[in-house]
Amino acid sequence: MANIGVIGLGYWGPNLLRNIVANRRSDTIVICDKDPGRLNRIAERFPACRKTLNAEDIFNDSEIDGVIIATSVSTHYPLAMEAMKAGKHVFVEKPFAEDTKKAEEMVQYAENNGLVTMVGHTFLFSPPVLKIKQILDSRELGDIRFITSNRVNLGLHQKDVSVIWDLAPHDFSMLFYWLDEEPSFVEAFGHDYVLKGIPDVAFINLGFPSGATANVQVAWLAPSKLRKTVIVGSRKMLIYDDTEPYEKIKIFDKGVDILEPTTFGEYQLSYRTGDIISPRIDSFEPLHSEMEEFLRCIETGSTPITSGRSGMGVVKALEAADRSLSAKLNR
Repeated sequence: MANIGVIGLGYWGPNLLRNIVANRRSDTIVICDKDPGRLNRIAERFPACRKTLNAEDIFNDSEIDGVIIATSVSTHYPLAMEAMKAGKHVFVEKPFAEDTKKAEEMVQYAENNGLVTMVGHTFLFSPPVLKIKQILDSRELGDIRFITSNRVNLGLHQKDVSVIWDLAPHDFSMLFYWLDEEPSFVEAFGHDYVLKGIPDVAFINLGFPSGATANVQVAWLAPSKLRKTVIVGSRKMLIYDDTEPYEKIKIFDKGVDILEPTTFGEYQLSYRTGDIISPRIDSFEPLHSEMEEFLRCIETGSTPITSGRSGMGVVKALEAADRSLSAKLNR
């Protein structure tokens, strides 16, 4: 059993809380928010939870083993560090921290003191993403050549972070998980069309040590919601469309091969078009699995799939993309 404190009950915190409560593996759950009205509304939905307006009450509670932090990104570092100094394991919503230095300090402190750090990269617990990882590890697609990803919609514009920090953590976490590596270079360009100083569209290029390349497009300005990833391998290709209700993954037996010339003529290309397969995907709520992972790692001391160290890698790439974009906008 692991008793949990939840700090931040705005947009995402109640979803995390709902799954912790449903898990039924915590005798004590304490919820916290600075807004009394919001705190009371959530407390009415979850009457078994204790409530407080002060995060320090959770840090000082000897019954609490782990703390979930679902607040604004600028508060992740101070809240997580205070929780860990009180001996608590921490789950921090994405992005893990606002810069690499703070993320590294959080990870180092946790590792030096035997504490679990986990970041809320929920997509890594979703059935389609897990299935794609299985497909890539089986090498059914062959060597990965390039990946393109589109994550666009109309809104919601953030006032304190760019579209890169808001949307790209999802795609970066999936890319690094699928490829099992972090990028060797990151570059970005885009614009701040609506709120000056807050980029709302960005095109990000990444290169990986394996030779794979990726392009991630994120935007708050689009006529419709688009969540599509294309993975091109040396043998087959794959499309992952998260907006599809049923066939979210399709594998295309398509490719091009170079035929060795039999004479002194030019090389010939052989284009191959085969079957299109939509594999069966399990059905379960990613948030349930994510909270289960946090509780399990607290109890066993295991390293989470979305550990703080993996979250630090995402923050490093976000920072690099943001620097690249800012340099171009400020020319």
